[in-house]
Amino acid sequence: MIKSETFASRVLEYNKWLSRIAIDLPDNYSVINQFNGENKEKIEDITDIFYNKYYNDNHKRRLILGSSPARRGTSQTGIPFEDASHLYQATGIMIENFYINKSSSDFLYDVIEQYGGCQKFYQDFFMNFVCPLGIVNINAKGNEVNANYYEKKNLEKTLQDFIVESLKRQISFGIDTSVCYCIGSGENFKFLEKINAENHFFDKIVPLEHPRFIMQYNSCNKKLYLEKYITKLSEKN
Repeated sequence: MIKSETFASRVLEYNKWLSRIAIDLPDNYSVINQFNGENKEKIEDITDIFYNKYYNDNHKRRLILGSSPARRGTSQTGIPFEDASHLYQATGIMIENFYINKSSSDFLYDVIEQYGGCQKFYQDFFMNFVCPLGIVNINAKGNEVNANYYEKKNLEKTLQDFIVESLKRQISFGIDTSVCYCIGSGENFKFLEKINAENHFFDKIVPLEHPRFIMQYNSCNKKLYLEKYITKLSEKN
């Protein structure tokens, strides 16, 4: 049972809004709407249990934003950055045919554990994406591959109004707007800085290196990046 007007209830209402979104993208691109697909009922069950477990209150939280959901990752679960094994522990629901970059996921779990565990972390933070719906590109072989909202200027322009509206709705959950953390210090950060300058969503945006970049190219420095994450997330703004 969802308590009215909790952080959890506002997230779940936002997901219902996302389920009604339809966007015509440029040629060879399409949207994956995890809230209105073949796994819709399972995702509703997962999100209902998860958000009421960790967000059934009115605490203000800071926002952590990635770029967009992967088609076989968050687009299968509805919970940003969560992997199947942890979601099973949290909700009791098994997700089949689920994939997430294991090393990236492990890095984020190390961050959560060092911060103080899931209960403390999720009490302080809400994780989502700049573009909260998955995007795929149809390649030359006719296969769907993950795409980022910023990889083509016409794609970015098409999605910008939707992204701005999505951020406004997320802020209304009860977001502390003194700071926003951006996962990805490249194009995702540049775009978020641009729309923040236009809309004044946050006092500042703090870029954090993407876990995939850390684990694939700088794994020998994992401890240093982990310390950086904890230091940035623990700073009082």
